[in-house]
Amino acid sequence: MTAVDRGVTGRQPQAVRSALAVLEEVARAGAGVTAKEVAEGLGLPPATTYRLLNLLVGEEYLVRLPDLHGFALGAKVAGLAGVIAPARVPTAARRAVADLRGRVRAGVHLVLVAGPTVRCADVDPDLPLASPALVEGHLHASAVGHLVLAEADDWREAVHHPGRLEALTDATPTRPADVEACLAQVRAHGFAGQVGQLHAGVGCLAVPVRGAGGLLVAAVAVTSTRGVVPVEYLDATRECAAVLAPLLD
Repeated sequence: MTAVDRGVTGRQPQAVRSALAVLEEVARAGAGVTAKEVAEGLGLPPATTYRLLNLLVGEEYLVRLPDLHGFALGAKVAGLAGVIAPARVPTAARRAVADLRGRVRAGVHLVLVAGPTVRCADVDPDLPLASPALVEGHLHASAVGHLVLAEADDWREAVHHPGRLEALTDATPTRPADVEACLAQVRAHGFAGQVGQLHAGVGCLAVPVRGAGGLLVAAVAVTSTRGVVPVEYLDATRECAAVLAPLLD
């Protein structure tokens, strides 16, 4: 029997949009986001949110975390991400980053920036980031994130739930005033530094890479487990950023 194509009708388009919005909200919030937070973030009724979350879990686009306390992206999303081409970094840019790695005793990472989105494009293979996903998903807690938020007219529009910032460590800025103090330092000094806000005991220095129009296009991040911001590498990192600017513009 030939199947009848009834097309997309009735409320189906809105249901699809709502499901995709839930998926995006989980991706934006990061692993562990609760159904209540998703509902509040999207302004959806809790019952609708629960149904959509369960549907996405059933289809393996989301997974329910083992402690049943929240959700995370599932295997199908990872599969889709796998077919997307990795961030392209020119060979000359990778060489510039490698050169800096040879000059410092710390991890050196290249992070690409596009508006409020950051992507760890070249992570130090010898001293890797503990979790690139945390860097990309918690702008309020990372030095690179502070560079990004300092560019925004209103940093609250670039983070998830600005009124309930997640505390990843005891040092994570969770109050708006604390975040604004960090951003004021970035604007005053032209670079970002933080210690222990993302991972306890880890310090990070982030220097902006700007295109010809002054737009923030990337950041060079230098991480250290000595529990301080590795400012002794500031000049070398700025030199690297200057080399990268025309290569990444």
